[in-house]
Amino acid sequence: MAAVVLVHGLYHRPEHFAVVAEGLRTDGTEVAVPELHRGSLAADTAAVQAVIDALAEPPVVLGHSYGGSVITGVRGAAHLVYLAAFVPDVGESPASLGGASQRLKEAIVVEPDGSTTLHQGLAIDTLYGDCPEPLATRAAGLLRAQAPGCGRGVPQHHSWKKTPSTYVICAQDRAIDPGLQRTMASRCTNVREWQTGHSPFVRQPDLIVELLRGLLPQSAPRRDHEDQDVTTTP
Repeated sequence: MAAVVLVHGLYHRPEHFAVVAEGLRTDGTEVAVPELHRGSLAADTAAVQAVIDALAEPPVVLGHSYGGSVITGVRGAAHLVYLAAFVPDVGESPASLGGASQRLKEAIVVEPDGSTTLHQGLAIDTLYGDCPEPLATRAAGLLRAQAPGCGRGVPQHHSWKKTPSTYVICAQDRAIDPGLQRTMASRCTNVREWQTGHSPFVRQPDLIVELLRGLLPQSAPRRDHEDQDVTTTP
């Protein structure tokens, strides 16, 4: 059975990908959305690796934002999808690559125990600014506290060097600078550019479902960059 693993970013939960997961499951695709926030990049990567290892076939693995650093460290994926995500090389972390935009940094609230949360209003503007208000408010309400240090974790393996990969640039992103995304995208096999904000799984989940369906092994072969609703980069 074809399989997809969806890996969320910092502050997010598996529930943020619920609509994408359901859209894929309607075709009989097996979908796993592991919970991160295990306390470190190494622990988050191990959790995703355990999910991949339990599947019968190598899955397509999508990482969003910080989730790109997580999927960089896994083995056994058929294809990697970086959605507005970090693509670290040896010795690099999301923070050293450029990290969060100034707007996202301003939304971060440091709690007394050292964990961080996001100011809801600023989170809506930064993460879901292109989304209708009800969807943005619901997504912001799902956000959770984040343990310190995950953005400074360095992957110990770099799967994108041997595994086919697709980078999706979100051109209206306010959380990770689109220019930084284009630089990181140059490390991937294929590149697409969508005119969306940081979180297309909230506003336009069908874009993600269509992309992932085209990468699944039972799908008919497709030419890269054929979608009319995206602009590609060389």
